[in-house]
Amino acid sequence: MELIKQAVKGIEDKKGLDIIIFDIRELLSYTDYIILCSGTSDKHVQAVADNISQEVTKAGGQNYGTEGAKEGAWVLLDFGDIIVHVFKEEVREYYKLEELWKNGKVIDPTTI
Repeated sequence: MELIKQAVKGIEDKKGLDIIIFDIRELLSYTDYIILCSGTSDKHVQAVADNISQEVTKAGGQNYGTEGAKEGAWVLLDFGDIIVHVFKEEVREYYKLEELWKNGKVIDPTTI
């Protein structure tokens, strides 16, 4: 949970929006948690994603891959047991990934 806490800190420090954490250990074999959040612009999404990566790696996590950072509309960060999606608000609304993980347990970010 420490790496999740650091990811949330990275989001909150850069004023990321609408954080949702899904515990999907019962649903998938390739990761344990999915974190979704939003930014208001391409630059904001990039700043949030960069800060998440810095905070998680500072805490001992390893970033296995980042996708979409140059474009900034949707950035995916792969930390192995945790995958973080940072979306521009309208991109998040369009893809509705919350629906994909709705069978996972939702964790309140304020409780970790």
